[in-house]
Amino acid sequence: MKKVYKFFIAAAVCASSQTFAQTKNAVVNNIVKEATENSQLPKLAHELLDGIGPRLVGTPGYDKAGEWALNKYKGWGITARQEKWGDWRGWERGVSHIDMVYPRVHSIEGTQLAWSPGMKKPVTAETIILPDVADSIAFQKWLPAVKGKFVMISMNQPTGRPDDNWKEFALKESIDKMKEDRTAQTAAWRNRIKKTGYTTRTLPVALEKAGAAGIITNYWSAGFGVDKIFAAYTKTIPTVDIALEDYGLLYRLTENNEKPRITIQTESKELGTKPTFNVIGEIKGTEKPNEYVMLSAHFDSWDGGTGATDNGTGTLTMMEAMRILKKVYPNPKRTILVGHWASEEQGLNGSRAFVEDHPVIVANLQALFNQDNGTGRVVNISGQGFAKAGDFISRWLEVVPDTIKHQIKTSFPGMPGGGGSDFASFVAVGAPGFSLGSNSWSYGNYTWHTNRDTYDKIVFDDLRSNAILTAILIYMASEDPQKFPRDKAELSTDSSTGQPRKWPEPGKANRHGGFE
Repeated sequence: MKKVYKFFIAAAVCASSQTFAQTKNAVVNNIVKEATENSQLPKLAHELLDGIGPRLVGTPGYDKAGEWALNKYKGWGITARQEKWGDWRGWERGVSHIDMVYPRVHSIEGTQLAWSPGMKKPVTAETIILPDVADSIAFQKWLPAVKGKFVMISMNQPTGRPDDNWKEFALKESIDKMKEDRTAQTAAWRNRIKKTGYTTRTLPVALEKAGAAGIITNYWSAGFGVDKIFAAYTKTIPTVDIALEDYGLLYRLTENNEKPRITIQTESKELGTKPTFNVIGEIKGTEKPNEYVMLSAHFDSWDGGTGATDNGTGTLTMMEAMRILKKVYPNPKRTILVGHWASEEQGLNGSRAFVEDHPVIVANLQALFNQDNGTGRVVNISGQGFAKAGDFISRWLEVVPDTIKHQIKTSFPGMPGGGGSDFASFVAVGAPGFSLGSNSWSYGNYTWHTNRDTYDKIVFDDLRSNAILTAILIYMASEDPQKFPRDKAELSTDSSTGQPRKWPEPGKANRHGGFE
């Protein structure tokens, strides 16, 4: 693999000679030089994503990644620690095998959902579709029919082609008809579930209690070959997401009364209650050690893929920026911290816990920069509703190379973010947390929480630019002689209510999760 890394580094050096002009600021020049001539990003990505893999909170993968991060920081001469803030349901994914055995033999593409219970042995059973009943009473009368069956509870999509493919090739009449049919079908399926008297969360449990052999779902992500992979709600039977193409096959066979049978074997282990933690790195300040600038990215992921762009790329950006800062700016004026947060995916729990547990740091935070929406280069920064954000962030951006800076749209003072990622945990308590918003690269459809969020989706040129940008912003925020003021801008009126918008309320960390 060393040859691969050398190739990436050589390419980066070549690109840097054409891309980044020198400035009058020696530290900025050294940040750019280190990032382009000695990039560690491909190596870090391989170790974290290929070697360790997904980092679902409460799993051995998350624990292993935490040890890896500590060792990396130690190797770079950066003090780092794990801060326990709660505990979580411990679970470990095993292998999955899904095959159609009748009316013909066909290997099925599918993924057991996170926290799905393990099976003691393979089960072969017929598939059955959730019926369109009149009401909850009729559903209760039908419910015994699920005994010993795999129950399909998702809508069969009318097309497996994403909309952009339709737009490129279809007649207008065809695409209009497809969308109309899909809208009607989606509404009808929602109503089908509603009439059972259950929700998408409680229905699998009811089917489990009625003796179903397992739950089959399809959460298509509106892209070729890609599904969202979230959590199971069953406790004793498997819940499996089957890829759209195979789900449609099974659905059509079942619908036509051909009684397909499938064999499912999914392995997993319940590990009891496991401690969970944030990883915090620190470069101590020299002149104002009790004031802080902070890098931020969540460390956990869902585990359908390897969490490459959600949020491996944010993690790698912040680690690379810290490595660079330690090398070229080892004696910052303010203390530099990096937060790698746990359980962002279940509600910003790690960063909320940090805010609750470290009021002194939060009260003395100069600025926090968070990245968490994919592999793309940063293209927007909002002031998050802070009245003076434009004065400070614009000044910090002045020294950023034009090739990076010219792509960034700023919005000052902007609106405070109420959620979405960990910067919002800080904004909610009036602390200056900012999101480094990235270019899409089809993030929403293809990699966000999907089974295709893997190493090959990373765009390393964009990641390198983000590491340079982050390191420069942190350096400038550390050096700024002024402390960032926390005055809040007057928020605009909510057009839907006619009332002034309100600053978001702080959310409380869930410190004992995954058991509900």
